[in-house]
Amino acid sequence: MFTGIVEEIGSITNAQKQPSGALGLTISASIPFVNALHVGDSVSVSGCCLTVVDRATVSGGSFRVELVEETQRLTVPRWFAGSDVNLEQAMRAGGAFGGHFVSGHVDGVAEVVGIDLTPGSSALRFRAPRRLAGQLVSKGSVTIDGVSLTVVDVGGPGGSQPDWPAADFSVALIPHTLAATTLGALRSGDSVNLETDLIAKHVERVLALRETGHG
Repeated sequence: MFTGIVEEIGSITNAQKQPSGALGLTISASIPFVNALHVGDSVSVSGCCLTVVDRATVSGGSFRVELVEETQRLTVPRWFAGSDVNLEQAMRAGGAFGGHFVSGHVDGVAEVVGIDLTPGSSALRFRAPRRLAGQLVSKGSVTIDGVSLTVVDVGGPGGSQPDWPAADFSVALIPHTLAATTLGALRSGDSVNLETDLIAKHVERVLALRETGHG
């Protein structure tokens, strides 16, 4: 479990396909971040919960993770050398909780469809897969590339922007978030890993079961 509060930006330094089909990644990060990791720990890499399989602090810090084929299929294809990624260690008992409950299980890929750069606050508009539209609500929580954010507007019936497509939503980013995460480098047409709010998923499931007489 994570909170969506990114600790630092790391960089993929090596990506190698394994005989099993898994993709092995070596990610460089600060020595303090790597020192806090142990083999077997969970770590959020741009919103994707992965397991640390190796770590090293010789001549800098780095750790290794592996992505199974299913994870590769469901996430943004950014898993190549030179790509920057948002990093967060798993939440520890008694630690500060500044974001929201983030599982690290990516629900789908969203596309940047609009950027409004305003001094002090930048608004980004995304288009999610249609199947996730019901899990997005104005003032609710959403995770974009591992970053916990608050939804500002949503489209479609019952949304704050009914003229937008139902799967469209927007968030506002302060200068610190733009500087401390990879979101500051996003451009229109880019893709991001999207995780919707855990509570919204449960509510949608309960309602669906009731509507079909199974709840």
